[in-house]
Amino acid sequence: MTEYATGGGKGTDTVPHVLDNPALAALTGPHAPLAEQRGRLLRYPPDVSPWLGLPEDLDDADWADLAALAGPGAEVAVAYCEGFPAGWEVTLDLEGVQLVDDGIAAAPDDEAVRLGPADVPEMLDLVARTRPGPFLPRTIELGTYLGIRRDGALVAMAGERLRPPGWTEISAVCTDPAFRGAGLATRLVHAVAHGIRERGETPFLHTAAANATAIRLYEALGFRLRRTTRFMAARVPAVATGDGRTPGAPLGALRDRS
Repeated sequence: MTEYATGGGKGTDTVPHVLDNPALAALTGPHAPLAEQRGRLLRYPPDVSPWLGLPEDLDDADWADLAALAGPGAEVAVAYCEGFPAGWEVTLDLEGVQLVDDGIAAAPDDEAVRLGPADVPEMLDLVARTRPGPFLPRTIELGTYLGIRRDGALVAMAGERLRPPGWTEISAVCTDPAFRGAGLATRLVHAVAHGIRERGETPFLHTAAANATAIRLYEALGFRLRRTTRFMAARVPAVATGDGRTPGAPLGALRDRS
């Protein structure tokens, strides 16, 4: 297994950095209890996260294992990967960026409440209306999610997704359009970052490279660009199954933000 650095270097590490393959590092680290495995491939359960833990030296056997793990006709998402083999229909090719904590003013927020399983229907509704990126029925199992309510309704949230050793990704940052401009997202990012730091870990996040507004906001909050990447998705080549079905798992949310 690759030995990863866990510091917050500026991209000049002499060994592969843990954030160069964050899903694999998370699935072999703190999120190992959630991992599903076939051969060298690891993934989260499909209702938790679309992220895959891929080895750095993918070969034909790995792609065959991924096809078998996902199922014929299914759509799979990858990051930090150069592309797909011939015969896989590419459905998403999005330039992305990874940003890391470089002085966030992390602080708790008295109005932010911890969200739990009972809040998931409201969280899914907010995500459907604001499209911050993938958030699924069991994504909440990945870490702490905080929300702000107005008149009892959930109007903003943010939480934790990938958790490679020493780091935690902030994700699903979103605000109801009717309540934007009040700084709720900023407050929640500060609060989530505070909880991450309290564990002795460092916050990081991903977003689309074309999302200049989000990048400016995150840089103003104290994040800095660490590296660029590509978020890709493709459909497993369809093969007739025993009952004639071609199963699939749409990943439309990935087309919004990562």
